[in-house]
Formats: sequence, C-alpha cells, structure tokens
Amino acid sequence: MKRLLVLGSVVALVGAVGLFGATAKGSRQGGPLRVVTAENFWGSIAAQLGGTRVQVTSVITNPATDPHSYEPTAVDARAVAGAEMVIENGIGYDPWARKLVDANPESGRVVLDVGDLVGIKPGGNPHRWYSPANVNEVIRAITSDYSKLDPKDAAYFNRRQAQFEARGLAGYRKWIATIRRQYRGIPVGASESIFAPLAHALALNLITPASFLKAISEGTEPTAADRTTIDRQIAGKQINVWVYNSQNSTPDVARITDAARKRGVPVTTITETLFPASASFQAWQVRQLKALAAALHAATGR
Repeated sequence: MKRLLVLGSVVALVGAVGLFGATAKGSRQGGPLRVVTAENFWGSIAAQLGGTRVQVTSVITNPATDPHSYEPTAVDARAVAGAEMVIENGIGYDPWARKLVDANPESGRVVLDVGDLVGIKPGGNPHRWYSPANVNEVIRAITSDYSKLDPKDAAYFNRRQAQFEARGLAGYRKWIATIRRQYRGIPVGASESIFAPLAHALALNLITPASFLKAISEGTEPTAADRTTIDRQIAGKQINVWVYNSQNSTPDVARITDAARKRGVPVTTITETLFPASASFQAWQVRQLKALAAALHAATGR
C-alpha cells in the first residue's frame, strides 16, 4: 500500500493517556500479559502463542486501512500506554506505532521491532510477514519475550510455540514446500514489493522490475520504462502468473491486471492484512498459497 507522511496527531494523544502508563512499569500485577500489536497479522501469531496467558490487541484490523498512513486514536494510545509488550513491524511501515510507544515510555515494557529483529533497515522491503523465515524468527522472539515478562509461565509458552509450529503452521509450510518443489524457477510478475519475500521463499522467478514493485508499494509513479517492460512481459507471456495486492489496485495495476487476463495470463491476489479480518495468520496465508498454486498449475499444467 502507498506510503504517506502523517503522524502529526500522535503527540497530541499523550495527555489523554498519561494515567495509564504506570501499569506496565515494574513487576507484574498478575492476569494475562497485555500485548499490543500494530497490525493484525502479527497479532494473530502473538495471540496463538500466548493462549490464555496473554491478551492481544491489534491496532490495524480493518482490511481497508492503510497501515502506512494510519492516524492513531486515543483508544490506541491508551492501549499502548497500558501494554507490557508492543509488537511493531518497523522498517518505516508503521512509524506511528513507535511514536505511541515513545509518547508513553515505561521501563518494564518490551518492544519487539520486527525490522530490527530480522536486520532490515528503513528503506528495505517492510513486508516481513510474507517471509516464512522471518515469521519463524518472530515466533521465537515473541515466545522468548513472553517468558521474560512472565517467567512462571515459560513452560506454557514453550508448549504453545511447539504446538503452533507443529500443527498450526503445518498447512502453511506444506504449501510453501509444494510450490517450491513443483514450480521452482517459474517466471512470475507482481504488482508490488509485498510479494517479493514470498516469491523468494517459493523459489519463483519474480521478473517485474524492482523499481516498479517499490514505486507501487510506496505510492509513487512508476517510470515509463518500467511500464513498457511489464507490458512487454505480459504481451509476450514471459510471465506465467500475475500476482497483485487487491488492497492497493492503482490505475497502473488495474490496467496491467486487465491486460494479463486478456492475454490469458492467470491472475491471483494477495492482501496486505488479514482477509477476512477474523482469519488466523495461517488460514489467510494457506488460502492465498492454494490460489497461487492453482494459477501456476493453470499456466504450466504441472
């Protein structure tokens, strides 16, 4: 989704939430850990790992909301002020989340910045929930942080992680392995950089110009040269499948998607956040992976 500069109202929320700040400081007072995630894809994972010992609140839950340009509310600020742990994506994707954290500093709070965890700097591809390897890193980090905040329940959190990895993510990992095995090296196109980490994990050959992927993701104009390249790739059926983010269909993306369909190139969609919003992370991802596999099968007969 396109990147916009906002956040002017965040600091104004500080006065409304100051009295909530003390709850995260010092030793725990009992009850479930209070965890706030900036986006619901990380929130789904955090909730499944935490079970009954954790209460997770996700700020971005509406599929129509652009996380880049979201303007937090007083409710969001209160949630962060009372949180013992905050999970933000980082990498410039949700800068409003860190502003809320900084506006309500608490010495006992844990802040998990996914970008910092996986070593991606601002300016890099922020869509780390589409990287299976990064998802695994986040799972381990969340469990570790839960155990630090609530040592008496460390064994419980370790069991939850083992169950989630063995059963919860079984279908997700199966489809990743299947696509990687059957379609390795198949050339594909995509509307933006959100698909790039997954394409890499699936060993697909994403040949859309990287500058086009970045431009659409960040809401800037793609170059004429990039448009021409993509038009040529579709006209010559140099790509087997076109993948687009249905939550960010710009005029350029709509035109290219329509051209792909007319040329007989199978089209499949992904979304930026959980869709439907009530889905679990793994159910959402498996549905998209199955659709991608079906498109690849239609294109190749494999």
